[in-house]
Amino acid sequence: MDKLNASHITLSGHVEINKYRYLYFFILLLVFILIILTNCTIVYLIWIHKNLHEPMYIFIAALLLNCVLYSTTIYPKLLIDFLSKQQIISYSACLFQYFLFYSLGGSEFLLLAAMAYDRYVSICKPLIYTTIMRKTTVKIILILAWFLPASHLAVQAIISGGAKICNLELKAIFCNNAIHALNCVSSRTLTIFGLLVLLIVVLLPVLFTIFTYTKIIVIAYRSCKEFRRKAAETCLPHLLVLISTFWLVTYDVIIARVESNFPKTARLILTLQIIIYHPLFNPFIYGFKMKEIYKHLKKLFRSTKV
Repeated sequence: MDKLNASHITLSGHVEINKYRYLYFFILLLVFILIILTNCTIVYLIWIHKNLHEPMYIFIAALLLNCVLYSTTIYPKLLIDFLSKQQIISYSACLFQYFLFYSLGGSEFLLLAAMAYDRYVSICKPLIYTTIMRKTTVKIILILAWFLPASHLAVQAIISGGAKICNLELKAIFCNNAIHALNCVSSRTLTIFGLLVLLIVVLLPVLFTIFTYTKIIVIAYRSCKEFRRKAAETCLPHLLVLISTFWLVTYDVIIARVESNFPKTARLILTLQIIIYHPLFNPFIYGFKMKEIYKHLKKLFRSTKV
């Protein structure tokens, strides 16, 4: 790696940071604390209550834990940057943040697909549910959900690390897809591999999730009112999370790679949605929409008041 690659990258995606640095800091610090508290509270409830030790709730706990890890890759550095005179990061650290951000983001889609499969088997094949969704099956799914994106993103990060960079300014507030704009020459290998990762980690899990929920909806439509209500109660939260996640990833893939006159403020707002809206959205959706979790959540709040 040449001397330029060893230099620091300037994160130029901030808007009027000198004027609003303390406002940015306190708002994002509050959001980060809320993300940690809300997600960890639901994970804690699932962990301590045996009636929640079922595949559906285990996948929910894994998804929320993933949100905590995902946020931890971004917020500490972001908070430090708000209070720093210069918003810089070494190229190696930038690649590492890029790897963690997208591997954990990819795990989210695979976990959502696993949850969709669990709901499909539970609703469409209830008689063989316990045979299919055994503890071993759940463990294998969880390992694959974290291993597959990490292994693919590791290769992509290594390829990027070997490329020569000619630009030391990243038009972002953290290391995302915009990192490819730093390269002197656009790599065809990197582009092809990136599309392959997108297909395996995002598109296929999304299509699988849509397919399974379509099957569930068809069966629920033909069934009684009570069955439709239960199906909606368990599937609606997953669909809401999938839609929000897919929208934000679509923005990141399309906009973050485009070198254009896209307004800097609009870019910042959309980027902040990825790290604020989604990690906060999940615990509230699963905490208030999932009946069994909501019961334990109410008991917890009552006991803390006493």
